[in-house]
Amino acid sequence: MGRGERGDLSDAEWERLRPFLPVSNGRCGRWRDHRQVIDGILHRVRTGVHWRDLPERFGPWKTVYERHRLRSADGTWERLLQQLQAAADAVGEIDWDVSVDSTVVRAHQHAAGAHRAAPGPCRLKGGRVAGTPGRNSLAASRRPAGGGGAGGEGPGRSRGGFTSKIHLSADGRCRPLSLSVTPGQRADCTQFAAVLEKIRVPRPRAGRPRKKPDSVAADKAYSNSPCRQYLRRRAIIHTIPEKADSQAARLRKGSRGGRPPGFHEERYKKRNTVERTVNRLKNFRAVATRYDKRGYVFLGTVSAAAVIGWLRS
Repeated sequence: MGRGERGDLSDAEWERLRPFLPVSNGRCGRWRDHRQVIDGILHRVRTGVHWRDLPERFGPWKTVYERHRLRSADGTWERLLQQLQAAADAVGEIDWDVSVDSTVVRAHQHAAGAHRAAPGPCRLKGGRVAGTPGRNSLAASRRPAGGGGAGGEGPGRSRGGFTSKIHLSADGRCRPLSLSVTPGQRADCTQFAAVLEKIRVPRPRAGRPRKKPDSVAADKAYSNSPCRQYLRRRAIIHTIPEKADSQAARLRKGSRGGRPPGFHEERYKKRNTVERTVNRLKNFRAVATRYDKRGYVFLGTVSAAAVIGWLRS
């Protein structure tokens, strides 16, 4: 396969990813070249092309699709993202002034129609289960927990129609630290703690991964008691503007209303980093418009785009 095509991994980028990719156990035949398949996945993430329309230089389209589906299910994309973050943190290249936000993604009609329940094992006459037990258990372990349907797969109904929502945290250099996908109508504040809990940057040597940012900035969508209490419980400095109705209610109570929450205006100006991170992610057409039926596959698509963002930042 030719190298140097637009959007493909460079030799330096490939060398950074190669050590963290799974290795064949030698019992399932010979795997197709990892680099060729990943270039095919990234081509689809960048262009949003239908899997069947992938150029022939990436090999069989079904191989590329299945590899992406499996790597999304077993968390490989998210682990790659964490390893790149760990390498950057080891040399002090992560700005731990973190910002949190979300963005709505319009779901294409091809993202609809996922089965509401995961298919069970095929049973033969007499109640016997087809296939070997080990093979069935391995396939089941790769399938994320939970059923299908709108709630399980991420698409939902909002003002924009059939949508999903990407919740993310970003460092001060416009790179995503954690990602999650929910239906489009899900409120931002409900995922605030979950997004921050997903920040997990491994240490280069033995030790606990870093999970606590130096500070957090967020907009008024996160201005409520549960979010502020969560940050205080973890002793995280934060800057979140107070809503007008919350401020009016506090003033009506007088001394019983308590003190106004702290607000650092200069720190809040840095919140644009998460907005710029969203813009960079949406340069990938398969992120800007959701085509994946399954929620975990779409999360893998977004994570793959984030991996490229870290490689090329």
